[in-house]
Amino acid sequence: MAHGRCRDGLVMCNLYSMTNAREAVLRLFRLSGNRAAAFTALPAIFPGHAAPVVRLADDGERELSLLSWGFVLPQPGKAPRRVTNFRDDKARSSSFWRDSFEHRRCLVPASSFCEPHGDVKPATWHWFALMGDEPRPPFAFAGIWKRHRGPIRKDGAPVEIDVFSFLTTTPNPLVATVNHERMPVLLTSEAEHETWIRGTPGEAFALAREFDADRMHIVREGFEKQDEG
Repeated sequence: MAHGRCRDGLVMCNLYSMTNAREAVLRLFRLSGNRAAAFTALPAIFPGHAAPVVRLADDGERELSLLSWGFVLPQPGKAPRRVTNFRDDKARSSSFWRDSFEHRRCLVPASSFCEPHGDVKPATWHWFALMGDEPRPPFAFAGIWKRHRGPIRKDGAPVEIDVFSFLTTTPNPLVATVNHERMPVLLTSEAEHETWIRGTPGEAFALAREFDADRMHIVREGFEKQDEG
């Protein structure tokens, strides 16, 4: 994933994919078809792109909606910045994240995520996925969402959109071979999904841990910034 820095010392991760069939996503997240927006394979999701997100609807049931990736951070005199992820050590202390972490947690379906090897010029891109019986078993990033009201472009008109970001933690040994700073928090079981979206903030925060490196592998690497799955 591409990297940049923002408020609170954030390390930004800016590329992932969702190439699993819609039916597989509905099964994994226990969703009925009438509560899930339509989507197709997304081999490269960048900041500002619309992507599927599982959250609780007003009636307390799960729904899948298409949200825009990246919280919107105003920057005086410049275009607002899309902040795509947040650190586990800032989730409960930063006013930028805290309310969403406490009240609007969500699950972000994914099939792989990407990290660039910046020590090589031009950078090579490394796609990480889970081990399993299929090439890219679906999983979830531990996400949060909010409703943004305001411009998303420099001198742009105010808009109202739902946006999401996801949690990062220290990298496991596999991811650390490419990115020494952060990796996304990955959730794979129904118990983890339920705890993340319905548990107390303390219960949810306990899921902020490195994912087992033995359950992951690099499925693609090179100069292409998309994963065909």
